[in-house]
Amino acid sequence: MASGCLGRRLVACLLNVSEARRKDLVEVVAKAALYDPEGVRREGTAVLNIFNDHDYNRSVITIVAAVDAIGEAVLSACEKACGLIDMRDHHGVHPCMGAVDLVPIYPLGEEVGAEDCAEQARAVARGLAERIQGTSAFLFGWADAPLQRGLAQRRKEMGWFKKKGPDLRDIRPDVGSQPIRRFGVTGVGASPYVMNCNVTIDTGDVALGRRIAAAIRESSPGGLPGVQVLALPHEGAVEIACNVESVKGSPPPATTAGGAWPTFSVAGRPYCHAPADLITARVAEMAAREGVGVRGTALVGFTPRECRGLAEFALARGIPEFWKERHRVRM
Repeated sequence: MASGCLGRRLVACLLNVSEARRKDLVEVVAKAALYDPEGVRREGTAVLNIFNDHDYNRSVITIVAAVDAIGEAVLSACEKACGLIDMRDHHGVHPCMGAVDLVPIYPLGEEVGAEDCAEQARAVARGLAERIQGTSAFLFGWADAPLQRGLAQRRKEMGWFKKKGPDLRDIRPDVGSQPIRRFGVTGVGASPYVMNCNVTIDTGDVALGRRIAAAIRESSPGGLPGVQVLALPHEGAVEIACNVESVKGSPPPATTAGGAWPTFSVAGRPYCHAPADLITARVAEMAAREGVGVRGTALVGFTPRECRGLAEFALARGIPEFWKERHRVRM
């Protein structure tokens, strides 16, 4: 890791936008985080990764910066996305609520605390509502003071899990005006790092996928701590799409299937997260009982440690568009 970046108090935003089929548009949104309207580069900001999923029609843009700089970078990207994406024309198999669907801010080390991230998240929510008339947001995690409700709970309250999606008329946003169809509503919050781990099973049987998802999610007996799951049709198969939340405390004993749980800390508090290998093994075991194999596993972005290391590398070497250079640079 590059020691010159250690004082920067780094954070990451895994910005979720409801567009993936027009990759050039998504890159325009990413570049808005890196350059001001005059094209001048924002120092100390980088985009590490852009993940596009055609079937979901959803992209995840990994933006990293110092905590004091992340807000303007993310807000500029959100503004650009709202100008380019119209939810009235959106089609995709992944549930979504807004043109900018999710703005989570995560600390990348000991130097940044919960309230630092929460302040930036709330500022982004307010800024978006002020700059783009008709946008609105709900808050989650550390930003949702004083309740600090998690993203899954807030989504449930908003109707995100309904088969036909939420009814915007029933939503009472925390910030901004009553949601309109063009923009929808945006989830903005802060929490310990959340990974996205997607396991594809070799079947079109969504009902089987839902049974597997129900068995491994945190809320089920014997489920995996911190794991929130959906089963969705994807490229002719079924994807077990997992949000892997970091959980407070020491990791459980290592298992043969999954190995040790990776650990990190935020402001002196220990956290850990379920390893992708363990999630894959659980899915594979249950699918095999039905005679179904696993096609593969995809991480959307990085683990917390990988994100920190790549952020330091990209910023120390001044590589703002790191997603383009990642496979050509030597770490």
